[in-house]
Amino acid sequence: MEERRNQPNNTYQPEYSDEISLVDLAATFIRRRRVFYAVFLLCTLGGLAYALLTPEKFDYVSLVQLAEKDSETLIQTPETVIATLEARWLPEQQVLYYAENESKLPFGVSFQNTKDTALIRFTTGTTVKQKQQVEEVHAALIAKLSQHQENLIRIEEASINAQIKSLSTVIDSMAGKATDGDGSALSAAIQRKSALENALQSLGNLEVIVSARQSIEKTGPKRSLIVALAVVLGLMLGIFVAFMAEFGASVKKQLAVTDGR
Repeated sequence: MEERRNQPNNTYQPEYSDEISLVDLAATFIRRRRVFYAVFLLCTLGGLAYALLTPEKFDYVSLVQLAEKDSETLIQTPETVIATLEARWLPEQQVLYYAENESKLPFGVSFQNTKDTALIRFTTGTTVKQKQQVEEVHAALIAKLSQHQENLIRIEEASINAQIKSLSTVIDSMAGKATDGDGSALSAAIQRKSALENALQSLGNLEVIVSARQSIEKTGPKRSLIVALAVVLGLMLGIFVAFMAEFGASVKKQLAVTDGR
């Protein structure tokens, strides 16, 4: 027992310290500064290259005024028009483009209605290179909308004309059999016919105000913002990689010492 107690203990027991001073952190950073510089420059130059090589983007806007029954009533609500554009006519254009080019439409089209107006705005943000394609898609969508609104106008015209014809028959009949008691009814029928004729005159077709007009100012890319984000990312990632490199080297050194014993 005494001999066993006196035998040297060859088991290696590393010492650990939970305290890390700012001096240690600074020393670690200085030792791995080349790693930091490499990562920082890589991120910054990458962001700069992306900002310079990304083509400029502009907004292309089309504006149409919907068909009207009269000055206060539209032939179709803007919400219905936008829903139809988004769910039916735009997907049709996307399918046609894919069939012709075997690729997806490289841009999107958004639709907005200015509150309390009959205006529908088509907006596409893309590069000048795709301007012709934007014009074609906008023109096709406007043509679909125009044709649909014209059909609704024709239906409304047919309905009004039928009512006018019916009232004309009634008025002629009442005029041929006019009595003192029929005066008010005849007057009401004439007023109703006049109102219908005014309604017929008030019908207005869809009007294209602007078609795929390019914005004066570019909408992207925001080069200064991209470079600023690249610099910030380079700083953060550079510091992280530098300390991880030091950590990896320390672990490797510790394993070598342990294996040597």
